[in-house]
Amino acid sequence: MRRILALLFVLVWPLSAVAQEQAALVADKLAITGNDVLVAEGNVEVLFQGRRLTAKRIVYDRAADRLVIDGPIVLADETGTFILADQADMSADLADGILTSARLVLNRQLQMASSEMLRVGGRYTRLGRTVASSCKVCAGNPTPLWEIRARRVVHDAVEKQIYFDNAQLRFGGVPVFWIPRLRMPDPSLSRATGFLIPEIRSTSGLGTGLKLPYFIRIGPSRDLTVTPFVGSKRARTLDLRYRQAFATGQIEVGGALSRDTILPGETRGYADIKGNFRLPKGFALNLSGRMVSDPAYLLDYGISEIDRLEGRIEATRVRADEFVSARLIHYHSIREGESNSQLPSLVGDLTWERRFRPGVIGGTGTLAFETHSHRRSSTISTDSDGDGIADGRDAARASLRAGWRRDAVFGPGILGAVMAEAQADIYDIAQDAAVQGTKTRATGVLAAELRWPLTRTTPGGARQVIEPVVQLIWAPKDSDDGIPNEDSVLPEFDEASLFALDRLPGNDAVERGSRLNLGLGFTHIAPTGWSLGFSLGRVFRAEDDGSFSQASGLGGRTSDWLATFRLQGLYGISMTNRFVLDNDFSLTRGEVRLAVERERFVVSSSLIWLEADVTEARADRLAELEFDGSYDLTQTWTGRFTTRYDVLDDRAASAGLSMAYRNECLKVDLSLSRRFTSSTSVQATTDIGLSVELLGFGGKTRAGPARACRG
Repeated sequence: MRRILALLFVLVWPLSAVAQEQAALVADKLAITGNDVLVAEGNVEVLFQGRRLTAKRIVYDRAADRLVIDGPIVLADETGTFILADQADMSADLADGILTSARLVLNRQLQMASSEMLRVGGRYTRLGRTVASSCKVCAGNPTPLWEIRARRVVHDAVEKQIYFDNAQLRFGGVPVFWIPRLRMPDPSLSRATGFLIPEIRSTSGLGTGLKLPYFIRIGPSRDLTVTPFVGSKRARTLDLRYRQAFATGQIEVGGALSRDTILPGETRGYADIKGNFRLPKGFALNLSGRMVSDPAYLLDYGISEIDRLEGRIEATRVRADEFVSARLIHYHSIREGESNSQLPSLVGDLTWERRFRPGVIGGTGTLAFETHSHRRSSTISTDSDGDGIADGRDAARASLRAGWRRDAVFGPGILGAVMAEAQADIYDIAQDAAVQGTKTRATGVLAAELRWPLTRTTPGGARQVIEPVVQLIWAPKDSDDGIPNEDSVLPEFDEASLFALDRLPGNDAVERGSRLNLGLGFTHIAPTGWSLGFSLGRVFRAEDDGSFSQASGLGGRTSDWLATFRLQGLYGISMTNRFVLDNDFSLTRGEVRLAVERERFVVSSSLIWLEADVTEARADRLAELEFDGSYDLTQTWTGRFTTRYDVLDDRAASAGLSMAYRNECLKVDLSLSRRFTSSTSVQATTDIGLSVELLGFGGKTRAGPARACRG
């Protein structure tokens, strides 16, 4: 009868001179020989000091304070480390001993097998001739995909390090690399000094080279990563990244220095910084910045595609009824054809906004105070480049805004709202011969809105909602106030702005005059969760105030038609379409976004169509297609393709193709990308990248699906 003696036995003898803790023992049979030897047999389990030992038979000699164990043996500790062996001779506290035909399993991933294993002090595990791998081994094919063979291996459980002597890396049983001594982190360690995953990179401008990052753990809260790169076309780069965590935040500083044949004889590079901190009284501080030696560096080295660099420091506080923000921003353009002296390179903003509930009139009120200023480095007070802005114009503004809204429900489920808003601005404009000095402005708006959502449930259980919306807005139609418009030149005509009190995005320009906004929306929600919706809307004005261009869709007394369509969750399909159509139902601007997510593939794409608009600095039509798709060819192979295509010019702006392989022990990434566009500072380039990662050691990449054994 199995476990006839299923005994939870508390040893009455001390297990060692050092450890006086009690051990729990469970076994099928228990016997005491003489006064010093205890024999436990059959499904033996021992729990002691966080360690768990299972074996076939254990003999404990009290005089020698030793355990003789017959396997199969499994020894596990609280860190998730497992030791499997056939036989063992160990100390009573399981911290020291010799195990034969043993395997060490770390984090249920990395396995190291040896004919003999030595445990020392509960900290060190030493193995003789060892084979280490995290790959699955099949009986029909006992050779792992990769393995490290070493004359000796030592695992330090405290430092979480693995030391290999006379190590040899093999792929498919074939030796490919040898190193006399090798140190690697165990799978449970995420930060340890040593080499990170190398990457082979090849570009048409830099040639083929190797990026070999080296991670230096300076302390528990600081580290430095040094990444040298050497290319075949005499390209040399040293990349540095420093990180430090504080009690109230963190900071990261990075950059690189390069020499290459793209700009012979010049030292190129970039530097950036970013950080965030918690400040007293609920404030948060964020800072970021980037500098670059020349306009093409970021693209040449595959760092970023941004063409306007930004450095900012910002303090914010967000509460239930309050928002406070203060920020200082510096812009530097590396875009071709832009002059930094004529751009507002230094910008400062201060915002305070408070929400309250007035007791007399009810509803919700808001009160806000804002300041804004920007400065150009140019001192020229005239417009020399014909963009309509004086080359050196500087401006500062202070604004006080008050708003109120009250909602009500009446009649057959009609939702009504009344709104009011008033704002006062004072501007100080300098270095502009046409417009300078102090300008003031006071504006206000009153609005009323009615919505009548009509709902029904279909016989199939679907819910449908149709909602007509009418919004009437009154605003004065004052003449031009003389304030130049710099921040309100790119209005958007979409669902969010259709019923906005002011559709101009900034503060310099104000939408004036009375207007009527009409809209109709329909939504269908199926019982299975997918939904379908569309909306249609238009704006009618008493007079055209000239605030909007015709290409924006908002110009004239009657705006263009805004039509939207959205589909969510049907067979993994998500689609959002937005069109602006003129009176002849010709497309003036449109945007289509499509995403399909299925079990084996994911596809996302977008198509944007914009008419030419001088006010938005767009001299020609724009039609651009973006596509991003990935497909799981097998459980371990994934392919991905990306492209950005200029529909009007019938040419690709960029394209990329990548293949990734990942199983339980190996990850391989191979990528090919091409940028087809070029300019006076940037040339079209082709980029090829290859990285190989052995899974099972310290790192953030999780293991993939395990390969199946066949035969």
